[in-house]
Amino acid sequence: MRTTYMAKPGDVKRKWYVVDAQGQTLGRLASEVAAILRGKTKPQYTPHIDVGDNVIIVNAEKIQLTGKKLSQKYYHRHSGYPGGLRSTRADDMRREKPEKMLEIAIKGMLPKNTLGREQGKKLFVYEGPEHKHHAQQPEELQLRG
Repeated sequence: MRTTYMAKPGDVKRKWYVVDAQGQTLGRLASEVAAILRGKTKPQYTPHIDVGDNVIIVNAEKIQLTGKKLSQKYYHRHSGYPGGLRSTRADDMRREKPEKMLEIAIKGMLPKNTLGREQGKKLFVYEGPEHKHHAQQPEELQLRG
């Protein structure tokens, strides 16, 4: 009798990938990177084990948004105090903290539990073309978008 293969945490081989965000659309890039972080692109994907790879995103300031999202999309956060709602437009966010914009989009596509938080720690986003993970020998990854 055959059983379904379930990956074990010790058997996971992790790779490092570099993704260039220049000219990419925010949502399309985010969904593909989220799938890599979760491990859904691997044949040994197991829903309850973190089998995903590490992803480095460079050139975050050159990410594209379609339509009128730059002027109409807002990012909200709340301090927890009365009147503590703060809103930022997408064009301000892209100008001031473009890496935060990508992190919000990608981490929003991960599970909202302990496993999702662990998978989110394998994401590294940088504003410019340089990153500090050369020792891990990351592979260049071309996405469909």
